[in-house]
Amino acid sequence: MKLSEENVLIDGPVGAIEVIIENPGMPRGIALICHPHPLFGGTNTNKVVQTLARTFAHLGYVALRPNFRGVGASAGTHDEGRGECEDMLVVLAEAKQRYGELPVALAGFSFGAYVQTYVAEALAASGHPAQRLVLVGTASGHVEGARRYAIRDVPKDSLVIHGSVDETVPLTNVLAWAEPLDLPVVVIPGADHFFHRRLHLLRDIVSRAWTH
Repeated sequence: MKLSEENVLIDGPVGAIEVIIENPGMPRGIALICHPHPLFGGTNTNKVVQTLARTFAHLGYVALRPNFRGVGASAGTHDEGRGECEDMLVVLAEAKQRYGELPVALAGFSFGAYVQTYVAEALAASGHPAQRLVLVGTASGHVEGARRYAIRDVPKDSLVIHGSVDETVPLTNVLAWAEPLDLPVVVIPGADHFFHRRLHLLRDIVSRAWTH
């Protein structure tokens, strides 16, 4: 599949939001993919985020990868998820202006997954819930060197993927969040937080979830 890729700036609440857009042509949905923590080197070119975006593009979604506030050409400063959620809603509104009222898939990695739980909550409250969530290496509970993440509840069909040897967000954190929600968690044996040498498994799990 031939993908077109462009880098655009969208007007956000505190200035420009830099977004990489991968368009398969005649998209059947919009996929918004959020990157890891900006204060720890997270950007929209992160390998996990790239993998998620390319996977969705090959599934026929136009894939948008914004940079959070203060990253790359995005204006503003880190806002611990609040402003980031607000920005993501603006990006989605712009995407619907460009591509139409298509189904929306939300995907995120680490801090980006945490943000997406708030985006999903806001979309549901507006009466336009996301089609589905994909949460990878989700920042949940106490994360060493960062803070405690009070992650939101998500629908039961959300796809939660975590590495068995994640050294940044322990698997037990995610299980503690998921258990009271009766939310299954897909565990990739031997995968660390960044899914080194396991990105193909991540791609396959998401692809199967959408095609079966």
